[in-house]
Amino acid sequence: MVHTAEYLKPQETSVSSILAGGYAHPLAREWQHERQLTKNMFIYPLFVSDIEDEDTLIESLPNQRRVGVNKLIPFVKPLVEKGLRSVILFGVPTKPGSKDPVGTSADDPEGPVIMATKLLKKEFPDLFIMADVCLCEYTSHGHCGVLFEDGTINREESVFRIGAVAVNYAKAGVDCVAPSDMIDGRVREIKRGLIEAKLAHKCFVMSYSAKFSGNLYGPFRDAACSAPGKGDRKRYQLPSGGRGLARRALRRDIEEGTDGIIVKPSTFYLDVMSDAAEIGKDYPICAYHVSGEFAMLHAAAEKGICHLKSVAYESHQGFLRAGARLIISYFTPEFLEWLDE
Repeated sequence: MVHTAEYLKPQETSVSSILAGGYAHPLAREWQHERQLTKNMFIYPLFVSDIEDEDTLIESLPNQRRVGVNKLIPFVKPLVEKGLRSVILFGVPTKPGSKDPVGTSADDPEGPVIMATKLLKKEFPDLFIMADVCLCEYTSHGHCGVLFEDGTINREESVFRIGAVAVNYAKAGVDCVAPSDMIDGRVREIKRGLIEAKLAHKCFVMSYSAKFSGNLYGPFRDAACSAPGKGDRKRYQLPSGGRGLARRALRRDIEEGTDGIIVKPSTFYLDVMSDAAEIGKDYPICAYHVSGEFAMLHAAAEKGICHLKSVAYESHQGFLRAGARLIISYFTPEFLEWLDE
């Protein structure tokens, strides 16, 4: 009688095909990551209201708050103590008369962004402060630039105004201006303005070079009160299927002088992030994990579809694989704790 062990002779196996031993242990699995998530990669969005004492929980954006300047330092201090290195500021003007067709309040010296910058710089001099540069929060029509009478973007007037806002933010002390409007020529206008103001050597320009029009911005617009009053932003933000157009936009901003690149949204556009890492291989690439993506992960976790911490890690590690070095994320407070565990 032939024993089974003798009868079922194993097939010859290549030594190099045995991979499992390389990730059997949790630490060995971490070693397989080409890039590790670190605290200095994370940039936390702050919504700063022109109501000085506001402290409002944003219903559609889990665990996020809109705060006035009087509440800002107590809100940020615990995060800095946990290792927060960078924030990006979004001003939220809500007072009567604070919005007009050209977004005058965007760079108001008594407005939320400039006041927040000065407060943060005084209290946390080493904190890297970015300021989102756009007009949508500040215009009466809710669009990202100045409009012609027919409601379309007046490119020349828009980039002139956006450039002026960026320079005034730099004068207030921000370390980085981040134009998010996607209007042609605004990076060049900002760079020229910074040079003329003798600030180009002090202020980093990180442009939203590949920003897509889509369905993932709803909670942000609730937080920033920035929904367009009429129409949409499809004429100046990229169409979701426009990979080639995104590549052209990336090259455009590089040629205009950007110092860094933001891809927004992130999860659905990893191919574009990979393109950005290829086209801008000498530039820091930043993934913006937008409000809708963040809210969807929370909703899925609440329904028991996934574990929140695990899926947050999975999504953010995906950005690193695609080529990002930086991440604008509403999960930043959680990662400041998780990365200490």
